[in-house]
Amino acid sequence: MDILLLLIPLSLVLVALIGGIFVWSVKSGQYDDLEGPAHRILADDDDAPASSESTNDAPASLTTINSGKSASK
Repeated sequence: MDILLLLIPLSLVLVALIGGIFVWSVKSGQYDDLEGPAHRILADDDDAPASSESTNDAPASLTTINSGKSASK
């Protein structure tokens, strides 16, 4: 039973030390993702939903040119 007088405080000190190291590592940016944004920009996002402002219609200037060419042929 005398060993518990040594092991319990020793384990509490060890837990406090590990917790302090973890807090320091989070605050100093050790867990920041530095490569994720670089890979995300290269990812194919064709499945992304279109914004409400965009339409699938061609711009008016292209429609006019295309309809004019097809009418002359």
